[in-house]
Amino acid sequence: MATFNPHRTIGILGGGQLGRMLIQAGLNLDLNFHVLDPDLQAPCAGIARFTQGKLTDYTTVMEFGKNCDVITIEIENVNTKALADLEKAGKQVFPQPHVIELIQDKRVQKKFFADQGIPTAPFVLVNNREEVIRQADFLPAVNKLGKEGYDGRGVQIIKTKADLDKAFDAPGLLEKWIPFEREIAVIVSRNLAGEVAIYPAVEMVFHPEANLVEYLFSPAQLEPSIIQQAQTIASKVITRLNMVGLLAVEMFVTNEGAVLVNEVAPRPHNSGHQTIEGNVTSQYEQHLRAILNLPAGSTAMVAPSAMVNLLGEPGFTGSARYEGLEAVMKTEGVYVHLYGKKTTKPFRKMGHVTIVDTDPDRLKKKANFVKETLKVKT
Repeated sequence: MATFNPHRTIGILGGGQLGRMLIQAGLNLDLNFHVLDPDLQAPCAGIARFTQGKLTDYTTVMEFGKNCDVITIEIENVNTKALADLEKAGKQVFPQPHVIELIQDKRVQKKFFADQGIPTAPFVLVNNREEVIRQADFLPAVNKLGKEGYDGRGVQIIKTKADLDKAFDAPGLLEKWIPFEREIAVIVSRNLAGEVAIYPAVEMVFHPEANLVEYLFSPAQLEPSIIQQAQTIASKVITRLNMVGLLAVEMFVTNEGAVLVNEVAPRPHNSGHQTIEGNVTSQYEQHLRAILNLPAGSTAMVAPSAMVNLLGEPGFTGSARYEGLEAVMKTEGVYVHLYGKKTTKPFRKMGHVTIVDTDPDRLKKKANFVKETLKVKT
């Protein structure tokens, strides 16, 4: 029988809230963590061994990785050349460097979907604004930067020729605007032995200004056939990538009932926060199980759940204060997670709140109560 050695150091590239929650899950397995982040006040700085440094610098990542046994990420914008060389030197790097590199560029990501027969919206690759303008007949469309766009950044909706001046003057893609009924996500994991575990699909509701997830509900209220489509697609994506770790697959459900992949993220994700209280195994524990080649945990729901992102209020920048916290914490089935960010600014992710309730109507009422009550101000 194999033995488990907890005395290994897991290196995390990125010290944000995802790394913080990953460390919290890892404490139960007595794991050691070392975090690299450029911000000395990053959420992980006070809870693990911490090194300040640039995630995209080859030498910094190489030196950091030499002191780790297993290396993982909580953000994709990292130096994959260094990770590949660390892998060659015998370090375990999950997700693998080639997977991170593919996903770093939305152009390469979309080509992968097309080549692998994974359903996605029609698209054309563009190198600059001039090439977008020449694709006027392709409108309405979404213009996406190839690299470094996240949390709503690097995305422009171009509906008519009058919007073409909004196009990015940089390499990217133009993706056909697809009328859709809902936006959903499926989180899937795969360990080194090839064992795949799939979470129930969740429905995401996006903030109209910030273009990031405002809140979500689990499970998504969809026909079983659509749920099956989504789960099959998510499993296919992680398997075709031959990826080890956790993968969030964001998808559109069209008005005709088709499921199309929008984007993927090879790490714990905003669309899985509710798994901490809403599922038997959280996405963070599942990611650790996968990269340590441990058996996958159950993805079964404990109860229907919702997640409300706690965003900095417009008009407030400075030392964070939380208005309405006591009222929210008095509510049954409500769990507050603050990320340890000292300073707030408009729409900054400062925390999230998970709500669990067996009654879907009560769940939505509580989610709306949290959204309207708990505010981040100064």
